Amino acid sequence: MESQRSKYFHQMERAEGVASLHFVDLVYVLDKISLEDLSLHIKPSVLVLGKELENTHREDIKAAVYSIEKQNGKVIFHAGEVHYASADLLHGSQQDLESERKHLFLQANKRQGINLAKLITYIGKFSNSKILVIGDTIVDQYVACDAIGISAEAPVLVVKELETREFVGGAGVVAAHVKALGADCTFLSVVGEDENANLVSNNLQEQGIDVQLIGDGSRPTTFKIRYMVENQKLFRVSRLKEHSLSKKIEDQLIEKLKKIAKNYDGILVCDFVYGVITNRILTEIRSIARENNILLFGDLQCSSQVGNIAKFEDFNLLCPTEREARIALGNHEDGVEWIANTLLEKTRSKNLLIKLGAEGFIAYSNDIPGNFKKREHFPALVSNPVDVAGAGDSLLAAISVSMCSGANLMEASAIGACMAALAVQTIGNIPVSHQKLENYIKNLR
Repeated sequence: MESQRSKYFHQMERAEGVASLHFVDLVYVLDKISLEDLSLHIKPSVLVLGKELENTHREDIKAAVYSIEKQNGKVIFHAGEVHYASADLLHGSQQDLESERKHLFLQANKRQGINLAKLITYIGKFSNSKILVIGDTIVDQYVACDAIGISAEAPVLVVKELETREFVGGAGVVAAHVKALGADCTFLSVVGEDENANLVSNNLQEQGIDVQLIGDGSRPTTFKIRYMVENQKLFRVSRLKEHSLSKKIEDQLIEKLKKIAKNYDGILVCDFVYGVITNRILTEIRSIARENNILLFGDLQCSSQVGNIAKFEDFNLLCPTEREARIALGNHEDGVEWIANTLLEKTRSKNLLIKLGAEGFIAYSNDIPGNFKKREHFPALVSNPVDVAGAGDSLLAAISVSMCSGANLMEASAIGACMAALAVQTIGNIPVSHQKLENYIKNLR
C-alpha cells in the first residue's frame, strides 16, 4: 500500500491544499532534494510524519528521522485529528459560522466546476428516475418532556411527558425522501406482524410509495423511543430483535426482488444491521444490478449495532461515517485519506462518501481503480442543527436520485449537502421536498 500513496493525489494538489491554511508560512515540495538534506538545511525542532510511516523500511525516511533526532529534534508520527465544529462556537456567532460554511461550500463547488443552475436542472429531472429502496424498517417515536428536576429519593432525572409522535425511520424514511424529491419509489422490507407495520405501510402509501412488505412473526417491527426535553435528547429505548431472516422469509424477499428490481435505475441498500440485508440477499442484489445495469448505493449504520460496510462490494457509491469505515478496516490510527483509499480498494466501489458528522463529508471518486480522479470536502451548512438523526438518510437519498438523474459524484454531493442542511432543521426524520431543495440552492447564489 505504501508504494501506491503517490497515486492518490498530485503533489501540487497536496501543496496547494496545505498552502491555503492561514498559519502556513511556506510549502516546500521535495523534488531535487531529500527529506534528510532539507532537515539538515532548515534544522526543524519538530518533524511530523504520517502514522503509517512509523515502521517504514524506506531508507530516506529513516535517514531523515535519524538526522532530526541527532540534532535533538523531535519526531512525531500521527494520523492527525480535527474536531473544530464545537470549538468554532467559541469564536463567532451562529450567523458568522453559517456564513463561513456557505463560503467554504461555494469554494468547493468552484473547485469542482459545479454550477448551481445546473444542480437545479438535475432536480427537475428527478421525476424521471425509478428507485428501489431495500433495508430495515424502523418506527421512531419522539416523546416530548418537561424537566421537573432531580428525584429526592435517588439521583434520577424526573420529567413529565407532554406529547408523543411517531415517524417512519430506517430504510423507510430513505424511501420517503426519495419520493419527496419527485422520483418513482418502491420500498421493499421485512416487518413484524404488528400495528407498527400497519403504521409504516399506511404512512408510506399515503406518500405515493409502492410498499412491498413481508411479515415475519419471529420479530417485531423495530421501534425506537427517544425522550426529549426541548431539543435535547435524554436517552433512547429500543424494542427489536436482530437475528437474520429465516430461509423462508429470505426466499420470499428474493422472489419479490427478482420480480421487480430489473425495472429500476438505482437500488438503495439501507442496512441498519437488524437482519434484513443478509449475505444471500446482498449477493442477489449485486447480481440483478450487474445484469440490468442498475446503479447500486449502499449505507450501513452501526451507531449502536455491529456491522461491516466492507461487505458492500462493487457498488457505485458507499456512504459510511468515519467510524464505520474504521470499524470495517479495524484501523483507528491512520488518517481519513488512508482509510478512504483502503476502503475503496477493498470494496472496489466506484465512489465513496466519508461522513464526518458536524464537519460535513468528503466525497471520493474512484472511476479508475487505484487512481483517484477527484476528492472534495463539503462542509455541513448548518452550524446548530435541531435534530441530526436524519442527516445521513437524506444525504443518501439526494445523492442517489441525483446520480440516477445524470449528475456526477461531485454535483450529487453538492445537492446532498443542501438536502442534509434542510433535514437537520426539524425534529424527527421528515422528508424534504424537491421544491424546498430547489429554493434552498437558489438562495445560495
